[in-house]
Amino acid sequence: MTFAEKLRNARKQAGISQEMLAEKLCVSRQAVTKWETEMGLPDIANMMAISKLFNISVDEFLAKEKEASIRKGYLYESNTEYDIDGSKHFDIKLGGTNELKVYGVESEKVVVRLGSNTLENIAQCFKTKIDDIKGRIDIDVNRQNKMTEAAAKEELFIEVFLPKKYLSSIEIEANARTIFMNNLDCPHIEFQGKTSFFYINDVNGRLEIDSGSDVNFCVSEFSGSLEINQIYSTSRLSVPSGFKFRSVVKGIKTSVTFEDDGTAVEDFSDKDADTVIEFNGMKSELVIFHAK
Repeated sequence: MTFAEKLRNARKQAGISQEMLAEKLCVSRQAVTKWETEMGLPDIANMMAISKLFNISVDEFLAKEKEASIRKGYLYESNTEYDIDGSKHFDIKLGGTNELKVYGVESEKVVVRLGSNTLENIAQCFKTKIDDIKGRIDIDVNRQNKMTEAAAKEELFIEVFLPKKYLSSIEIEANARTIFMNNLDCPHIEFQGKTSFFYINDVNGRLEIDSGSDVNFCVSEFSGSLEINQIYSTSRLSVPSGFKFRSVVKGIKTSVTFEDDGTAVEDFSDKDADTVIEFNGMKSELVIFHAK
């Protein structure tokens, strides 16, 4: 069951209308309609408010999204492909988007899929450019024809498929409400930008995340070094029960605390674990908790 279906069911079981829910959350009815028709996800503040209102954890609400692989499709799509013939550094600049999914795949093609359920002329609104330059692949998605960043963050969905055997390193810049990284085995992956939800599933290597916003991180499967760098932020990170990791805290006035079932607990990290979660930055907090 998707988030949209769970929200709709929870609302109906509580006996409240879309208008009543919108009033409780101080949002428009159109926003609730969008969430319930799979046109987008709430931002972090609204997601936490919804979780509290219906007494359903964020992880439970988003379980289907965390496990999602390839989206079933959009009403309107624009695909760009390029054949790869060797190990490459990938430099990916995407701009604003509602949702970004990055997959490692077995093929030898790079595929960038732009999707929307509202932008009929999506190919005229965005231009995808792929350049192969001496061991580096540059991927750029640029707005055109008066398409705005604000509209892109509402209406655009991006999927990037990268050949697993040719990944030497990856740099991604994006401003996405939700990010999924799936099935990636790469020595170094770096993300820079803003996001509210960041899901990590079956990723191996060094993953460095620089995000200047509050983020809900969710780790399903990961091995290596997860390095989170933030300034003036308060974020949360869920890990599976039994997930072994070593916690490292660096920076200025940064802190890592631990929770279990919503209650503060002692540090449950493992100082001997090979996988590392490192929190760095300035005046920021990270809460690590077990997913239900």
